[in-house]
Amino acid sequence: MAFSLFGKRTPDPEPEIPAAAEPAAEPKRGFFDRMKQAVTRTRDTFTESISSVIALTREIDFASLDKLEAVLLAADIGSATTLLVIENLKQRALRQGIEGGAELRRLLKIELKAVLDGVAVPVKHPQMPPEVIMMVGVNGTGKTTTSGKLAALFSAQGNSVLLCAADTFRAAAIEQLEVWASRSNVPLIKTKQGGDPSAALYDACAAAKSRGTQVLIVDTAGRLHTKTDLMKELDKMRRTAEKLVPGAPHQTLLVMDATTGQNGLQQARLFTEAARVTGIVLTKLDGTAKGGIVLAIATELRLPVVYAGIGEKMEDILPFDSDSFIDSLLE
Repeated sequence: MAFSLFGKRTPDPEPEIPAAAEPAAEPKRGFFDRMKQAVTRTRDTFTESISSVIALTREIDFASLDKLEAVLLAADIGSATTLLVIENLKQRALRQGIEGGAELRRLLKIELKAVLDGVAVPVKHPQMPPEVIMMVGVNGTGKTTTSGKLAALFSAQGNSVLLCAADTFRAAAIEQLEVWASRSNVPLIKTKQGGDPSAALYDACAAAKSRGTQVLIVDTAGRLHTKTDLMKELDKMRRTAEKLVPGAPHQTLLVMDATTGQNGLQQARLFTEAARVTGIVLTKLDGTAKGGIVLAIATELRLPVVYAGIGEKMEDILPFDSDSFIDSLLE
């Protein structure tokens, strides 16, 4: 039976949300606007559904929270994340009540942000360059395009960048990366189609060291035959990089397509186990109404989303920020 959770009580102190280091006001606003635009489809569906739950609601009861649970599941937030968030809200309701829709929305923001911040870890950059970043993921997720976009982003930030075309099994991948390298004015190390990807990586590491390059981005093959084959190939590449650059690869980024939603999580699990993934790049965030997959990734893969692809242009990639994402989603 639904019952009222509205009532007088002495509120517990709210958990503080750590303040993120903010750049100048105008760039921050520009960043928020771009993230807001990227999650438009998700927000329109999400906000409309939440509003229908809390519209004109002065008393939040368990029936309201059950309806909210259905909304979160529909946004692809995932069952594990949804159950955690709803349980926390119910416990809060039992302790001290939830006064109406506005308070529910505020508390939901806190809960969702806590999920993302729970897996956020600072990136450990090497003391000496180059920093080797290995890009992994199945074909079709936008891995090669993302490699090119990241090269342009790092270059625009003032870093010297080198691209390595280690996806030697698809001629199209090498050609595509050549185009991105030319667009971003970043040099490229490649080999012929069918060549040894570890050999291409060796040449790239040697070149990056000799040139004093700060960032080396390695585009790997997007094959997924069996977990064993994947592990063997990626292990060989890691050993190759380590021979020339201590601690390499310093980051291993798994590229995921946001439009695949929950269906992409199983493939992601295989890569996270085999490739020692440190973070996620979520592409096509602007093309889905189920951007809640960001939260499912945090809960089920225990990995942070570190970059988000928000369009087709070279500059359409953003460092992921939990504040901007949650605020954009629940504006």
